[in-house]
Amino acid sequence: MSDATSKPDYRDTVFLPKTDFPMKAGLAAKEPAILAKWQSEDLYGTLRKQRAGRERWILHDGPPYANGDIHMGHAMNKVLKDIIVRSQSLLGKDAPYVPGWDCHGLPIEWKVEEQYRAKKQNKDDVPVDQFRAECRAYAQKWVDVQRDQFKRLGVMGDWDDPYLTMKYEAEAAIAGELLKFAETGQLYRGAKPVMWSPVEKTALAEAEVEYEDITSTQIDVAFEIVEAPLAPELVGTRAVIWTTTPWTIPVNQALAYGPDVEYVRVDMPEYKSLFLVAADLVEAFSRRTGLACYEGETYKGSQLAGAVARHPMHAKGGFFAKPRPFLPGDFVTTDAGTGLVHMAPDHGEDDFLLCKAHGIDPVFAVEDNGFYRADWAWMGGQGSVIAPKLNAPDGPICTGLREAGALLAAGSMVHSYPHSWRSKAKVIFRCTPQWFIAMDKPIAASAALGPRASTSLSTNGFNEAGQENSVRPEPVEGRAASEAPATNGPTLRELALDAIEHTRFVPDKGRNRIGSMVAGRPDWVISRQRAWGVPIAIYVDPKTGRYLDDKGLNARIVEAFKAGGADVWYTMDHAALLAEFGHDTTVWQPVTDILDVWFDSGSTHAFTVEARYGEGVRADLYLEGSDQHRGWFQSSLLESCGTRGRAPYDAVLTHGFALDGQGRKMSKSLGNVVDPLKVINESGADILRLWVASTDYFEDVRIGKEVLAGTSDAYRKLRNTFRYLLGALDGFGEEERVAVSEMPELERYVLHLLAKLDAELRSATDAFEFNRYARALTDFANADLSAFFFDIRKDCLYCDAPESLTRRSYRTALDILFQALVRYAAPILCFTAEEVWGTRYPDTGSVHLLEWPEVEGLWIDEGLAQNWQQLRDLRLTVSAAIEPMRKAKELGSSLQARVAIGSPERPAATPSELTELFIVSDVQLETTDSTQVVVHVTDWHKCGRCWRHLPEVKEDGDLCDRCESVVHG
Repeated sequence: MSDATSKPDYRDTVFLPKTDFPMKAGLAAKEPAILAKWQSEDLYGTLRKQRAGRERWILHDGPPYANGDIHMGHAMNKVLKDIIVRSQSLLGKDAPYVPGWDCHGLPIEWKVEEQYRAKKQNKDDVPVDQFRAECRAYAQKWVDVQRDQFKRLGVMGDWDDPYLTMKYEAEAAIAGELLKFAETGQLYRGAKPVMWSPVEKTALAEAEVEYEDITSTQIDVAFEIVEAPLAPELVGTRAVIWTTTPWTIPVNQALAYGPDVEYVRVDMPEYKSLFLVAADLVEAFSRRTGLACYEGETYKGSQLAGAVARHPMHAKGGFFAKPRPFLPGDFVTTDAGTGLVHMAPDHGEDDFLLCKAHGIDPVFAVEDNGFYRADWAWMGGQGSVIAPKLNAPDGPICTGLREAGALLAAGSMVHSYPHSWRSKAKVIFRCTPQWFIAMDKPIAASAALGPRASTSLSTNGFNEAGQENSVRPEPVEGRAASEAPATNGPTLRELALDAIEHTRFVPDKGRNRIGSMVAGRPDWVISRQRAWGVPIAIYVDPKTGRYLDDKGLNARIVEAFKAGGADVWYTMDHAALLAEFGHDTTVWQPVTDILDVWFDSGSTHAFTVEARYGEGVRADLYLEGSDQHRGWFQSSLLESCGTRGRAPYDAVLTHGFALDGQGRKMSKSLGNVVDPLKVINESGADILRLWVASTDYFEDVRIGKEVLAGTSDAYRKLRNTFRYLLGALDGFGEEERVAVSEMPELERYVLHLLAKLDAELRSATDAFEFNRYARALTDFANADLSAFFFDIRKDCLYCDAPESLTRRSYRTALDILFQALVRYAAPILCFTAEEVWGTRYPDTGSVHLLEWPEVEGLWIDEGLAQNWQQLRDLRLTVSAAIEPMRKAKELGSSLQARVAIGSPERPAATPSELTELFIVSDVQLETTDSTQVVVHVTDWHKCGRCWRHLPEVKEDGDLCDRCESVVHG
């Protein structure tokens, strides 16, 4: 036998794939250049012109806060939005994306205040226009920083003209939306308990509050019963209340009982008195006091009707000498405490409502800084009401109660407590005059809801304070002076709940979540006692609480805001403006409170969606984190329902939060923060984008080194698929194309799989399930193409003659696959898809101008697919039989294997076809009772060009008949 090394080298005759597309991505360096190209070519503007007149699809961007670098939550949110918008654009729709920012509010104001505090200056000493200008500049700085960071993620949008809540036209629109509520009678001024931050000196919305565990002092306090008409024997008995807020005892005005609760009078020998507690809670009460309790007579809660107690500090006189009535409360339970609840209407929602129903008004004992008023008879001027020392068992409150013989127990308790989301300081419920939007009052008709009407509401006049004869005026409810009341319209709550039922929620559980929140929420407190925001641009009569309702005046205010922004409210000549419209300047005064920033963001649909696309247009989708059911989703819903009678969106999608690799919340203190900017700089934005798409983002998701390593591996496989396609299609032209009907079964089977993939991706797009989308795409590329189709047909590609029908069919199928896959990948791998497309078509524009691929439904052939699935299963069986011989080095590759297959049914392919399918030298078939595979090493020689072992090859290195024909003609 001749020496094989003396045989000719046929490597130059093999049609190997050729491409300049690199295997190594180098995304971190490459992506900025692609971004610059998109900007220089105005890709977003070009796409808008190209899709003009098409079906419009709008994802309205929830505004992030313009304060600090973006974090992983921002990145996850923006990438998911971009994937969805790009997918809708791929479907041929006009899908604009207008990014926006929330620019007003406490976080920014707090940062600017910190700068003053660092200089030992008080911001209240700074002219308001100067302070607001500094806040505006601070917000603009972070808008610019975040804009570049979001663009680096590959997010495509109208970055040159985003919406900002601090733009003049936006501030005018926000003021205009507020005035719509005023004109329809939904706005009122009232004194109710609201979440109040003593540190920031302002009311907070529920969405601005977070809950953390704290250790509080729990106390049991005795109130002596002085009257009991239905149970006279209780006079002299002391009713026991339990609370974890000792600081509210100095503001107590009543006691609440449960009408159906069973109470028992207990004897505690250590005291010369009897005590009243709920029968079910005697044991717990005894444990807290550490004293034995002997039960006596029992009483139904209803027997306490008309009873009166006196405050433990009644000797202080004045406010404290007034009787404390027992009031029936359906909220009183026996879950904890004593079954009797002390009522401080200044500091609790239930307290306020129950006391108000019985003619008991708040007394406003706690100031805006959280201190008791200096003139309060007990604890006046003592310091912050939530200071631990004030509430401690040995603090002044407990000491005073102990000296009065009223403190029965004082200990510690760990429980959840509200804190300001921004300052992290504890908040309190505090009754203050605020502006509210009513949830349960029938809405007067407006331009959107019908003819306008509104009413006047009464005020409660004056409230008694802590000292004898010390009084303090405070309007509780004030409303527009206007026309006839509306009595039969829907309430805001009813409209919102109905809108929720007609909105699509993804996932659907979001409907119940926001529905329960809206069903149970209190009136919307929209006022804040700060400087940086849109002012509540109305005039109020401070004596009555009524606000001025003049549509002409309102329109003039809005026009002034459009021209000069909300700052004009602080500089305009209010007296002249009021006089111009015939109003008494001695009666009406401008409101100085600003709007809750949730009202700002809730109004964005008005000055973004409607302003750009037409009145009445609403967004197809709102998309934010699941916390926004109580935030932006809800404020937008309430704002739109109150002014338009319906939701501003057709669908709402919520995603979970980004956690670290161990499933923990990211925290600087834990050192587990994954910085998206660092990931981009090291690995590229497409890796981050693929991670987002691959997660089950409807729930909380994890990200860390191991997770990103897995994502990088998945990306690498996809990139190699594109690299193979580019190389295999080198030089492909239309003259080479083959009709699908003329293709071999394998190509037709793969196109069947492509058509099935296409349907799956469309379904996933409609469901916004891009984790399913990404998984289907990667599985197809890896399992159906790389490990199957490409593997089988590489011999044909490398070695068949260019004019071969099989090779032409294969290359035609590859072209179809390329055209489809690059489009499918574009919404997720926006940079890589652009690189792939530009490599093959450098002069045809961006891949992101393309539309969804044309995939023929006629390619579906279930019978063919069933046969080929059986063949694929058999292929796996054969490969499993060959693998042990490869590991044992009995053969070098599957091409050396001769396979004998015994099976009950003959495979739907010839031995020759099976040889190609299994990539072996020969296949022999026989009928047996069960499937059997036997592998031998072939004794046929190896072709020097295609490396197949064939009978016609006389010596290793000689050419087989096919290769001889291709090389020598």
